Amino acid sequence: MRAPSSELPIEFDKVTVAAGDVMILHQISLTLAQGAPTVLIGTNGSGKSTLLRLAMGLLAPSRGRITWGGVEDVPPLRRAIVFQRPAMLRRSASANIRFALRAAGVPRAEHARRTGELLDLVGLAQVAERAARRLSGGEQQRLALARALARDPAVLFLDEPTASLDPVATKAVEDIIRAVSERNIKVVMATHDLGEARRLAGEIVMLHRGRIVERGAAASFFDAPQTLEARAFLAGELLL
Repeated sequence: MRAPSSELPIEFDKVTVAAGDVMILHQISLTLAQGAPTVLIGTNGSGKSTLLRLAMGLLAPSRGRITWGGVEDVPPLRRAIVFQRPAMLRRSASANIRFALRAAGVPRAEHARRTGELLDLVGLAQVAERAARRLSGGEQQRLALARALARDPAVLFLDEPTASLDPVATKAVEDIIRAVSERNIKVVMATHDLGEARRLAGEIVMLHRGRIVERGAAASFFDAPQTLEARAFLAGELLL
């Protein structure tokens, strides 16, 4: 088990993101701390992906402050992110991982061992030398997870990682997410799939129109939502 990272907690202090006159996120105050996965839910356009990019450090707030372990402007050396449709390099699955290991500064002498470990973790050892772009969508997503883990992250951000996958591929990805969380890596994931949120979340953060409308332990959120927006969303009603 790794020691708690200096990257954590990640603190949002009244963070706002605007694009011209469009408010994408408004006055977000949120703490992402060590522990079970935090799952962001909400309709399309609610601000989930923007929040992940802010936490990763890919985007700066228009107003407000973000700190990592109490410090601003921390290089994302121990943060990693996987998107819904990750790009694959024009090389084998194992070479994709070796590229990520080199980028992370892992000594070359450790590449073979680490590549094997990561391929085993994501269940791709049997396709190690297959061209990454010839893998199925689910296999590519698992490879993207392996590349992200090559950075030895303390925090892993996932943006709709199973949105375009069939149930078998979704289960394989969810199993990896559980295994990653058990390694004391903080997972922060956006999903529109309430079933997936129930299966994986320790904590739920619900966004609507760029604001946090409810946050709490997953069991409490699903059993006794406190806000009208959360109750409507769980009931499958349209949120306007």
